[in-house]
Amino acid sequence: MSSAALALQQELQQDRRTLRFEALLTIITVIGLIVAVIAQFSGGPSALIWTAFIVAYLAGGVPAGIGAIQELFQGKLDIDLLMVLAALAAAAVGEPRDGAILLFLFSLAGTLEGYAMGNTKRAVASLMKLRPDEANLQLPDGQTKRVSVESLQLGDSVVVKPGERIPVDAEISQGQSAIDQSAVTGESVPVDKAVGDQVFAGTVNGHGALLLKVTKLASESTLARMIKLVTEAQEQRSPSERFSNWFGQRYTFFVLIGSILALAVFLLTDMPRAEAFYKAATLLVVASPCAIVISVPAAVLSALAAAARKGVLFKGGAALEDFGNADTLALDKTGTLTEGKMHVTDVITIDGMPERDFIELAASLEAQSEHPLAKSILAYARAQGIEPRVPENTKAFPGKGLQAEFQGEKFWAGNHKLLAEENVSLNEQAQVALAKLEQEGKTPVLIGSERLLGVIGVADTLRESAKPTLERLKALGLKRFVMLTGDHSSVAKAVAHELGLAEKDVYAELLPEDKVKYVRELSQESKVAFVGDGVNDAAALATAHVGMAMGTAGSDVALEAADIALLTDNLERLPEVYALAKTANRVIKQNLGFALGIMILMVFLTLFWTLPLPLGVIGHEGGTLLVVANGLRLLWSR
Repeated sequence: MSSAALALQQELQQDRRTLRFEALLTIITVIGLIVAVIAQFSGGPSALIWTAFIVAYLAGGVPAGIGAIQELFQGKLDIDLLMVLAALAAAAVGEPRDGAILLFLFSLAGTLEGYAMGNTKRAVASLMKLRPDEANLQLPDGQTKRVSVESLQLGDSVVVKPGERIPVDAEISQGQSAIDQSAVTGESVPVDKAVGDQVFAGTVNGHGALLLKVTKLASESTLARMIKLVTEAQEQRSPSERFSNWFGQRYTFFVLIGSILALAVFLLTDMPRAEAFYKAATLLVVASPCAIVISVPAAVLSALAAAARKGVLFKGGAALEDFGNADTLALDKTGTLTEGKMHVTDVITIDGMPERDFIELAASLEAQSEHPLAKSILAYARAQGIEPRVPENTKAFPGKGLQAEFQGEKFWAGNHKLLAEENVSLNEQAQVALAKLEQEGKTPVLIGSERLLGVIGVADTLRESAKPTLERLKALGLKRFVMLTGDHSSVAKAVAHELGLAEKDVYAELLPEDKVKYVRELSQESKVAFVGDGVNDAAALATAHVGMAMGTAGSDVALEAADIALLTDNLERLPEVYALAKTANRVIKQNLGFALGIMILMVFLTLFWTLPLPLGVIGHEGGTLLVVANGLRLLWSR
């Protein structure tokens, strides 16, 4: 086990011991309370009654009192002090039962809070368990040796057997298999991987044995960065969290001063001494801002944990709140809205040549090229079961295409420039076909000899999930969608047309600095979330109110620049997470509204009416438990 994992396990064990101790004290408090109440109502001996109350007060109040004293020595006032003073004040006015009820509910709320706040740490521990401690290192002689994952170096070869977890981020150098990536990317279906594909630490190998080449050290793997992000997310507070924290610290001081002033006013108005102290004690209880302070982190941390299970990492509560409040979504095109890979979309024969023969000719020519368009044509041909022939006298024309001979006859493949160089004219059918492809934003590859034989249309195809995703986001409340791309205007407009985007919301032929410029302009009009996937999107990701990097498993730059990391390249996660963020914001407002409302109501009743202390205790602590429960339900949000 790594040193970081060992340290976290030790920390978790300490947390569990602390939580068990707190739960035990809560149980002792309620037992003491129950025994005292039963003895009171059954006329039991006063010694038993007071002993039971003292046990309840000690179990429920001493830990809070110690914490309050430690805070006082640091010049801080906190809610623990208010609760202890309120319980003592209740006992002083002859209501020890109400003070014991207060301490029990406060202790119970603290125990539940400790459990809720430990969710993120437990999530980190579960992530650490995903990565094996050892790997099968392949030695130069072909033998394997078990070594620690931390000892692996870049370029090492690692053998992963069927069913084993992959120990490090690596590239497949031999073999093929289906990889269960659900722990890292949130994808529920195993992904087929072959030679040249990337695999990630913590994922599970399927049916095939793999030989992997290490591409990242254990400390720099996607899983390691996930652990770092989840850990840091706890420390980065959202605006609502900062407000509740700021409010709680300062308000505690005003509650203490206000309760003393209220007591003085009660006594000066000739209120009976016992009643004045009773009302002051009640005021001390009902005015405490426990529910306000706990309401926001309970919701935020629950939402962060729920998002992480979907393969989406938020860098803190601020990103969560901002994404839920966004009303404009700007998106990169290539690799985000589209697959980022060129595919054959159209095969058009011009001179009556059979389509299969035409594809074989095109593939045979393009087999001699390393151009991305050539690779897409080759892939298309092989998918049709067509293998290319080997030509003779191949000659390349950089920036134009190439030509080769088959059985002494010359053929060529290329663009318009090569067509002009070969002095080939286009008939009406060819002109119509080319115009249609270019209008649709596709790249035409021309194939011919003495005449044009046909055209192959190649394009970066739209993701199947792109249009449904934008429609769902619009239904959820996003008002505007903008495309920012470095691609040609005609290509961008063709993609926008498929998506149903307005032409005024398409910005094409942009450099990285241009994307930053437009994101800034959009940010002046509304709250903007930007979604991108590449290094050239990093500056725009950092500039937007919320930057979301998609497909970031393995991408360092995007992870560092973005506020949200979408570990898979599946756009369908966007609506899920947007809905979760909006729900979290709604829960935060519900919690704050309820906590403030119930506190103001009880303070008003205490000052100008008669609110029994037991009702004040139940209203205060019951409200705290309710907002914690309301926040925790986000853990099971769908």
